[in-house]
Amino acid sequence: MAKKPLNIGMIGYGFMGRAHSNAYRRVGNFFDLDYQPVLKAACARNKKAVKAFADTWGYESIETDWKELIKRDDIDAVDICVPNDLHVDIAIAAAKAGKMVLCEKPIARDAKEGLRMVKAVEKAGVPNMVWYNYRWIPAVTLVKQVVAEGKLGRIFHYRANFLQDWTISPDVPQGGAGTWRLDVDAAGSGVTGDLIAHCVDTAMWINGPISDLTAMTETFVKRRKHAETGKMKAVGIDDAAALLAHFKNGSLGLFESTRYARGHKALYTLEINGEHGSFMWDLHDLNRLAWFDHSVEGRLRGWTSILVTDGEHPYLGNWWVPGLNLGYEHSFVHAVADFIEGLQTGKPTSPTFREALETTKVCDAILKSGNTGRWVTIK
Repeated sequence: MAKKPLNIGMIGYGFMGRAHSNAYRRVGNFFDLDYQPVLKAACARNKKAVKAFADTWGYESIETDWKELIKRDDIDAVDICVPNDLHVDIAIAAAKAGKMVLCEKPIARDAKEGLRMVKAVEKAGVPNMVWYNYRWIPAVTLVKQVVAEGKLGRIFHYRANFLQDWTISPDVPQGGAGTWRLDVDAAGSGVTGDLIAHCVDTAMWINGPISDLTAMTETFVKRRKHAETGKMKAVGIDDAAALLAHFKNGSLGLFESTRYARGHKALYTLEINGEHGSFMWDLHDLNRLAWFDHSVEGRLRGWTSILVTDGEHPYLGNWWVPGLNLGYEHSFVHAVADFIEGLQTGKPTSPTFREALETTKVCDAILKSGNTGRWVTIK
């Protein structure tokens, strides 16, 4: 039986645009789904750049105005891969036009914007999803499954780090196409929305909601040249953040993110400790999961290394034979597969806009606590 086309309109052509486009192209080769993504149109203001992007990835057409893309009758789903300040207007317009909406994380610069997006997609009744892609790495999904089964018993601790080092030089500009993440007007925040948001999303997915937190934030370079104007401007984003949190299940959370950890390009680690066992995971060895099982007799008790590549592991039955590794890009393929499966079953694919809003509420609380030095309750 021929598959139904799912016509994609991509807004943006940067790093995430490439990652998502690859996923749309590959998902039908490995997952048996009713829908086949069709790269119908790519959109960006720079006509030459978006044309080159479209030609590379196989998009059938281009637009230079996202409003024109959304008007098109041949677009089923709009994928938002642009700076955070543009998310809210595009998402609301796409929802009003009856389009499915997929949005890069964080959902918005703050929860106020995010709530407007949630209301728009829910009022329109359109499928929606936010690309917190680390959920879809098989080893992380396996942690989620085992914790949900209760094998760890009562949870005591969850800790995570996301460390980078790419903004240490004061000569790195803020703003513009390449460094908009350093511009508070475009990004909304620094490492909080960019890095800790990933840690928090995964943590709440695995361990449940966060009830309150206290945080400290720091901006190490106070002024940077703006890439577009060439003028020196005060830096409004956070370069580093660390927080202590209470989860509603009674466990404690410890999180740290920075772009000033020399030697770390993208070190994302997580650990969860329960009464019967513990898990540890490291993005740099993303197919491997460390597991400690206290029920093993004392003389044989210790950390076990699980290579998460067997067919019984999440998503792996669709790929290669056991022992052959997957990479970062496969997490996006899994996200598309789940989104399409959700279209088939009518079950929303997590995280929806409403679920992703909860992560943004935590991010807002981090920034508030960092500014006030006080504990903040998540409402």
